Amino acid sequence: MIDRNILKVVELSIKTKPVTLITGARQVGKSTLALLFEKKGFNYVSLDNSRERELANKDPKMFLSIHPWPLIIDEVQKAPELFEAIEEIVNEEKRVNEKNYGMFILTGSQMYKLMNGVTESLSGRVSIIHMMPLSRNEILNREEPIFNFDILKINERAKNNPLNPIDFYNLIVKGFYPELYSNELLTPQKCYADYVETYIERDVSDLINVRDKFLFRRFMELLASLTGEELVYDNIANIIGIDKKTVMAWLSVLIAGDIVYLLEPYNEISISKRIVKRPKLYFSDTGLACYLARLNSGEILEASSFAGRFVETYIINEIKKSFINNGIEPNFYYYRDNNMNEIDLIIINDGKLNRIECKSGFKFNNSAVKGFKQLDKTSYNIGAKVIICNTDVVYPLEDGVYVLRDCQESLCF
Repeated sequence: MIDRNILKVVELSIKTKPVTLITGARQVGKSTLALLFEKKGFNYVSLDNSRERELANKDPKMFLSIHPWPLIIDEVQKAPELFEAIEEIVNEEKRVNEKNYGMFILTGSQMYKLMNGVTESLSGRVSIIHMMPLSRNEILNREEPIFNFDILKINERAKNNPLNPIDFYNLIVKGFYPELYSNELLTPQKCYADYVETYIERDVSDLINVRDKFLFRRFMELLASLTGEELVYDNIANIIGIDKKTVMAWLSVLIAGDIVYLLEPYNEISISKRIVKRPKLYFSDTGLACYLARLNSGEILEASSFAGRFVETYIINEIKKSFINNGIEPNFYYYRDNNMNEIDLIIINDGKLNRIECKSGFKFNNSAVKGFKQLDKTSYNIGAKVIICNTDVVYPLEDGVYVLRDCQESLCF
C-alpha cells in the first residue's frame, strides 16, 4: 500500500477536533486511510452495508449506541440523519470533558449531502479534509512539502530524476487512482470503465434524475475534452442538446463528486478590469479525463491537439495536491484579458503572487510569458515567475522568469 502524505493532516485533526470528515472522489483512498485508525482504537462501520444504513437512518441514536465512539463511519452521506445525533453526543462529551477530541472519523464522496449535514449540525465541531488521488510524490514514496520555487533545488532534482517524454505522457494517461498502483493486472481502460459505470449508476442517479444516462456520459466525455478550457455553458448545451440550466445542474454534480473543479479568473482593483470572467474547467484526475476523451496511450496523447491542456491539467493538479496534502486550501486562479494576455496559474501564498505557465514544449522565449506583465502592479509582493515544461535544462529568461525542466520532475520535491 502506498503511504498517503495527507495522513499527518488527519492525525492533527483528530488531536484538535471532535469530528474529522474526509471527503473526496470515489476510490481515492478515503476508506483505506480511515481504516488505519482502527488499529489505534477506533471502531469501524460502513454504510455500504444495507442493514447498518437502514438502522442509521431510522434510529440514529440506537445506531450510535451499538457503535460507540471513537468511531469511523464510512460513506456517512448515506445516512444524513446521523449528523444531528453525532452533534448531541459531541456536545454532551464537551459538557463533561472539555477536550472532546478524536471522537468520530467520517468519510464520504457526495459533497451535497455531506455539506448540508455538516453546516446544519456540526459547524465548528468538524475539520473537513479534502483528499485527492495519488500525487507523483506519493507514488515515488517522497515527502511532499508545498510546491516551492527554489531554482537550485529544482535544477538538482531534475538532473537526478530523468523521465523521458513518452513515459510522462503514459503517466498522464494512466492517472493517479490508487487501485491502478496496487493491482498490476488492472489496466486503466478497465479501471475507468468500471469507475464511470459505478459513478453514474450510484452517485449520479442518487443525486439527480438523469433520464438518459447515455446523454450524461456524453456530457462527461465532452467535458473531458475541454479540461483546461474556459467554461462556456451555452456551447456545451448546444453540443449535447440540453438546456443551459441542465448543464449547470449536471456540472454541479460532477463538482460535488470531485470529478472536476473550476479555476476562477483572477481580479484585483489595481489590475485592468478588461478581464475574462468565465472560470476554467479541470478534471481532478488526468487518467479519467484521458479515458473519457478516448486518449488511450501516451503516444496518442502526445501527438494530439489535447497534449498541452492535459499537461496543464496534470501540473495544476500536482501543485494543488502539494497544498492539500499539507492541510492548506490553495488560493489558485488564472488570468486572461480581452487582449489575449494569459497566465495559466496564479498562486497567492504567504503574501506573494506567483505566476506559472504550463507548457508541453521544450524551448521558449519571453513571448510565452507576455501575460505576466499584466500583474506587475499587483498589491501583493512579487513571487515566482516560471514556465514549467519539458525543457532539457533549467534556464532563465529576462525579467526574473525561469524555465523549469521536466514538469513531471519539477513537481517532485
